[in-house]
Formats: sequence, C-alpha cells, structure tokens
Amino acid sequence: MGCHARARGAAAALGVLGLLCAVLGTVMIVMLPSLIKQQVLKNVRIDPSSLSFNMWKEIPVPFYLSVYFFNVLNPDGVLRGQKPQVEERGPYVYREFRHKSNITFNNNDTVSFLEYRSYQFQPAKSRGSESDYVVIPNIMVLGAAMMVENRPMSLKLIMTMAFSTLGQRAFMNRTVAEIMWGYDDPLVNLINKYFPGMFPFKGKFGLFAELNNSDSGLFTVFTGVKNFSRIHLVDKWNGLSKVNFWHSDQCNMINGTSGQMWAPFMTPESPLEFYSPEACRSMRLIYKEPGIFQGIPTYRFVAPKTLFANGSDYPPNEGFCPCMESGIQNVSTCRFSAPLFLSHPHFYNADPVLAEAVTGLHPNPEEHSLFLDIHPVTGIPMNCSVKLQLNLYIKAVKGIGQTGSIEPVVLPLLWFGESGAMEGETLRTFYTQLVLMPKVLHYAQYVLLGLGCALLLIPVVYHVRSQGPKDGGSRPSLAAGPEQPPGPHTPLLQDSLRGPPASP
Repeated sequence: MGCHARARGAAAALGVLGLLCAVLGTVMIVMLPSLIKQQVLKNVRIDPSSLSFNMWKEIPVPFYLSVYFFNVLNPDGVLRGQKPQVEERGPYVYREFRHKSNITFNNNDTVSFLEYRSYQFQPAKSRGSESDYVVIPNIMVLGAAMMVENRPMSLKLIMTMAFSTLGQRAFMNRTVAEIMWGYDDPLVNLINKYFPGMFPFKGKFGLFAELNNSDSGLFTVFTGVKNFSRIHLVDKWNGLSKVNFWHSDQCNMINGTSGQMWAPFMTPESPLEFYSPEACRSMRLIYKEPGIFQGIPTYRFVAPKTLFANGSDYPPNEGFCPCMESGIQNVSTCRFSAPLFLSHPHFYNADPVLAEAVTGLHPNPEEHSLFLDIHPVTGIPMNCSVKLQLNLYIKAVKGIGQTGSIEPVVLPLLWFGESGAMEGETLRTFYTQLVLMPKVLHYAQYVLLGLGCALLLIPVVYHVRSQGPKDGGSRPSLAAGPEQPPGPHTPLLQDSLRGPPASP
C-alpha cells in the first residue's frame, strides 16, 4: 500500500506542476506582446533612464564620410564649348564624430539639442591624400556669372575686370584639403567687404568648411515619454516649424525625425521621413525589402525615383522649382543663390541626358543608391549609407569674359557618402536586450504550455491504469468453466448405486 500511495502523490504533484506551467505559458502568450512593447517603448524614448539614451546622446556607431571628386580633364576645351570630360578621384575618407550638447528637456514632451560634428582624415581608408590636386569649376566665378546674367552689361564688365585683377578663372586647380575645408579667396574677401551678409561665411571658402567643428542647427524633437505617437518627430528646427526656402507649403514642411531614430514597431507601409539641414528639406524614403544584419532583422529603405524628380514628372515637387531635367534638385535658394543642384551620384535615377552630357559618368544602383537598414521593432538604424552629389550649372554668360563659350551643362563637382554600421559592445548589448531576450521569451511561452500539457497527462494515465485488478488469487477466475452436474461415473454416485456395504 505504501508504494501505491507514493505513486499517487508523485502523479498528483506532477499534475499540479503541469497545471502551473500551462497557466504560466497561457498568461505569457496573452501578456508577453504587451510586455515586450512596454519594454521597447521604455528603452527607445528620449529619456535618461532609457537604454538608448546614451546611444542617442553620443552616437557610438563609427561614421565615415567618403568624398569622390570629379577632376575635369579638359577645362580649356570646356571654355571653347567642348563636352566636359571628368574622372572620378577618391575616395577621400574622414571619420565623422558626433555628439549632442545643450540638451534641454521642455515641458511639452520635447527636448532641444545641438549636434556638433567634426571630421578626421583617414589615410589608411583613402585612395589618395589631402594634398592631391583636383581641377574643378570655380564656384565663385561661375556662380557669380549666373547670378548677374540678367543684370546691366556695365555691371558684368566691372565683374570681368574684377575677376581679371584678382586672377580668377572659370576653373581652378586646388588641393583636396583646400576644396574641403577652405582656402583664402580674394574674391570672397572683396565681396564680404563691400557686400556684407551676401555670403553666410567669412574668410576661407570651402565646400565642407561650414560642417566641420560646427552644429547642424537647433533641433527640438518629441521624446515620446508622454505621447508615444510622436516619438522622435521634429517639432522645430532653429525655432521654425517650417522653412521658407521653397515655393509651396508642402515643400517647406519639416517632416519626420532628425534622421537618427524613428518610431518603433515599423511596418513595410511605414514612411521613413527625416529633415536634412544640408538639403534644406525633408526627405521621404520607401520600403524595399527585409534583411538580416549581424543576426538582427531589418527593413531596408531606399530613395524613390521621385525624390529629386522635377515638377512635371512629380507635381508635389513643383515647389522646389525652377526645375531642370528630372533627377536633380535646385538648392540655390538655400545656398546663397549659387546655381547648385543636388542629385544621386553619377546622376543615378535621373534623366539620362544629364549623364550623357558629361563624359566619364557611369551610374549604377550598386555603387550610387542610398539605403537605410532599420530594426523595425525599435526604429534604430543598424546600417546606413546616404549618398548625394553636388553639381553646378554652368554656361557662357555674355559680358563675363571668364565664361568663354561654355555650353550649358550641369557639371558634377563631387559626390559623398555618409556610412555607419552598429558594431562592438553596442551591437552585442542591443542584440541581447532587444532581440535575443524577446526571442527567448517568445519560445519559452510555448515550451511552458507544451510541458504543462504533457505533465497534466501523467495523473490521468496513472488513474486509468490504477483501475485494473489488484490481486489475482483472491477472486475466482472468470475464465473457469461452469460447474458440471455429477455423472454416472462420479465416485460418490457409484457408491450409492452399489448399496450399503455387506456385513461381515
């Protein structure tokens, strides 16, 4: 009896354990999605207690700026009306350092900050040095010529003489360092002296001079602490809720985030929008495909063909006009009125006539398309490569001798790519807490439910089996035949037939 009692107790205990596992598994299935969502929301909002706050404040991802110059091979021929011939030089690679300062939390669920950037040349990653010479158009001369195209001839003649006196020509041969970070230009000094405020810079003129050791403007974004629906969205930039560079309210809108983090729980239908101070506009990327980065699931977003389309091909872009061929955007209104245009590198995704007008351009999607790989659950970028090209519209301007007989052409100056990928301890921490742990919990809920159901079967099986015979010798066998009546040959019956025994 003792063995049977112990078996019954063990079966009952396993049944209770199974019931607990099944209940726990069921509760996890019901509650886990909301728990994971709460955990993600807690860790992606802009709050000093969140996991991603330090990542947001001091971006740990190594970013690199790779710059490719278009060296003009026939500058004298271009002045005579020939088709420009260029060769790509580079990359010249710089390590980009970013950090936020003046972080101020406001009462309306927003935070304001300045993000400073600095660049450090990386010889080992570059193909060439900063002392390399490159022939490119003289933006000051050719840009100024376009700006006075419709001005009186007397003014043009004065400018021609001023250019000659200062030794200014349509093309210049400068080092990479000078083009990037600035060089002393007597023309700039002259204009700043007699026309103060015409240029947003003083002293040296360089294409990236304003970006080094400077900030990208005062951003005010929503933290998501009180209102998750607006997390990371830009509220204001430099105190403005919209800019005034363009000719329509839609184009002047500041949409999306500051370009570093997006709202969590993304879907393929989710837009990826951000405001770019360098492009003076908001940009919208579209979903392309899912992917995996270092074991982390991602969504890849790319630029649509309409990003730099002209107003004829894409009416919403009409506000960015005056436009030229589709695939380039006029940014003169936010770049001191110089005829500068943005595009994809080598005029990728642009009207083919643009690349055909310049010898040496070979657009292809593998090298010249931009992309962002985003972890859809958190909205945090894992891997990104943003590529843009800066172009100058040049042509002969009557009255400006330095422009010669230049045929109208959009001439590429350079293209650059900003790239970065999460790695090292940051990647391991992110993977463990925001990918691995939710995945373990996801599988654990079903394991507990299955284990609980299996353990619940043990007492049931034991109960069924315990209903069988307990002792085979204590009860008559059911298999024995029915009792037979005595026959004539039964001994007792034979004795009775003989009669009583004879007396001696």
